Amino acid sequence: MARRSGVLIPLFSIRTPQGWGLGEIPDLVPFARWSREAGFSLVQLLPVNQPSSGQDSPYAASSAFALDPMFLSLEACEDFHHAGGSKALSVEQQLMLQRVRSAQFVPWRDLRPLKEFGTWMAYRHFHEHEWQKDTARAAELKRYVESQREWLEEFVLFKALHDERNTAWTDWEPELAGRDPGALASHRTRLQDKLLFLKWIQWQLDVQWRAARAEIRNLGVQLMGDLPFVVAGDSADVWAHQDEFRMDARVGVPPDAFSADGQDWGLPVFRWDVMAQNKLAWFRARGHRAAELFDYYRVDHVVGLYRTYHRFPDKRAAFSPDNEKDQTLNGEAVLRTLSERATVIAEDLGTVPDFVRTSLTKLNVPGYRVLRWEKDNAVFRDPMKWPALSVAVTGTHDTESMAEWYDLLSDAERKAFLDIPALNHLKARAPRIFDPQVRDAILDLIFRSGSDLTLLPFQDALGTRERVNVPGTVAESNWTFRMPQDVSALLADGATNARLRGLAQRSARLP
Repeated sequence: MARRSGVLIPLFSIRTPQGWGLGEIPDLVPFARWSREAGFSLVQLLPVNQPSSGQDSPYAASSAFALDPMFLSLEACEDFHHAGGSKALSVEQQLMLQRVRSAQFVPWRDLRPLKEFGTWMAYRHFHEHEWQKDTARAAELKRYVESQREWLEEFVLFKALHDERNTAWTDWEPELAGRDPGALASHRTRLQDKLLFLKWIQWQLDVQWRAARAEIRNLGVQLMGDLPFVVAGDSADVWAHQDEFRMDARVGVPPDAFSADGQDWGLPVFRWDVMAQNKLAWFRARGHRAAELFDYYRVDHVVGLYRTYHRFPDKRAAFSPDNEKDQTLNGEAVLRTLSERATVIAEDLGTVPDFVRTSLTKLNVPGYRVLRWEKDNAVFRDPMKWPALSVAVTGTHDTESMAEWYDLLSDAERKAFLDIPALNHLKARAPRIFDPQVRDAILDLIFRSGSDLTLLPFQDALGTRERVNVPGTVAESNWTFRMPQDVSALLADGATNARLRGLAQRSARLP
């Protein structure tokens, strides 16, 4: 991998005048244009999957394959315009649209029903003027459905049934929860209009994604995605592949320095033995789908692919597989499968046994080096000595900003941090509060690290203090971060762009 740099931002965080309260697929293009101006050649997103019912977190998906309809730009949807566009909304809805567009944070609660109405309005026009007349665009939808049949048919039926019942699939009628073929066929017939609507949404998302990705590639920028470790238990994937998941236990992580009791994520557990029998078909399909969307993707919680820690209702806990030899074989098989069509990067944070990192090196899969956690006891490791096969970052979507982290350092921690050789010029002043000089010194340190790839959270690139998520909490502020300025303001900020581009140039990361 050549030396390069990238910027991390959730798609929902991008702000443009035409967006409906969040970043939408076409907004990736102007953001990538800014990224190129600032010297970045990679844009990393958080997961863009359809979330589980009642969730805003992109890591609790109702599908490993379907995109979130909230990312569909209605302003760029021809069926929406033919249906009258935003002028066809009621006065109350138009006022709501003004409010969500100007909101400081992503207003999920107001946004979802508003956008669902606009999406249905667009689909009804398509159905009447395209589908029923069997036009060329109707044929395009048919081709899309056929190309994605492997996951799409199960997802749309799951979603339609779930919308009707508004409860987890495990509480559905036994014939539906148990997937009786006759019952499924009957409901497919009864719900055919709703199913076509859901297919139309995914098709329109695909149309916009392919167009945006082509423009981004022409800019010389690549996209990096994020593959969640597992989907929610209440998901189309688990419902359709019940034999491949355990529902009598829940995925988590064991106790560590950050949590004396470990963590219970409430997610289903892979049945690795069953998945091995069909040659990891579900993971292979996930990898192929990710490659349709991205050039690179981060594999979340990679240690769990080697050994999945899970808890039972009686508080017992176990790893699966249960021995190092089988764990190594399992993790390497899954990663080779996921790497077939795109470049994989391993999120190897937390408690990770040495054999996992040895295996990742053998597979040529880079792991993460998070500046604040790279220590031997209380001594910070010199980033200049980090291995080339790694990703240098100032923080992640789960950490506080670089600015907040620096301000919270104790005197002893700050002294240890400023003992990193490249920060010697700050030692005499030893600033207690984050300022532009501290910002530039830390970014220069990360850019000049030994890692081939540098990824900066958007907030750290600018030196601001916003946060995306606080792990272990359920709060309305999580997953709602929006850029405070419009992308056009970023493009016009010559000083910031020159500063960032200079960092890339001095560290031989300029595309």
